[in-house]
Amino acid sequence: MPVPEPPPPVKEPEKPKYEEVVVRADSVIGIRLDNAISSETARVEDRVSARVSRDVTVDDRLAIPAGSRLEGNVTLVERGGKFKERARLGIRFTSLVLADGTRIKLDTDTIYRDGDSPTGEATSKIGASTAVGAIIGAVIGGKKGAVIGSTTGAAGGTAAVMAGGRNAATIAAGTPLTVKLTSPVTVMVERQNR
Repeated sequence: MPVPEPPPPVKEPEKPKYEEVVVRADSVIGIRLDNAISSETARVEDRVSARVSRDVTVDDRLAIPAGSRLEGNVTLVERGGKFKERARLGIRFTSLVLADGTRIKLDTDTIYRDGDSPTGEATSKIGASTAVGAIIGAVIGGKKGAVIGSTTGAAGGTAAVMAGGRNAATIAAGTPLTVKLTSPVTVMVERQNR
């Protein structure tokens, strides 16, 4: 009886080979924020996350694919005032999370967002109340009534500003932003056959 020939050896598929790609410091990454952040509710150290909005390439090689996640923290919260001080918010990213779950440390510049200045708004509220008070006072009591009316109106306008809210610094979910790396980031990418 003839001996059967052994089956040909099964060729193992080639395992992918990887190489390091360095995304240099000062590289700019386009992102979109996952959640809204406001100076009225945020606290320093609150977690923030964003998605990379466009591929980052180095020498025509894909280093950071769109959809990768950046994670970081709120670094500054200034609530601002009702008369002069603007609200201010700062966020910074410290980790890159790739689609396969690989987490890579990174450092970015802080992104700052300022609220609208309350100065013009407060001045117009007080000024309008002063004018209305002066007109009503003049109608009721002449010149003396106008002075009393304008003082009363100004006080009412100031009270309206005090009762109103601050102009919060906010960054809406989905807002397109750019963030700059402050140090290089090394990622492993599949080696291209050359």
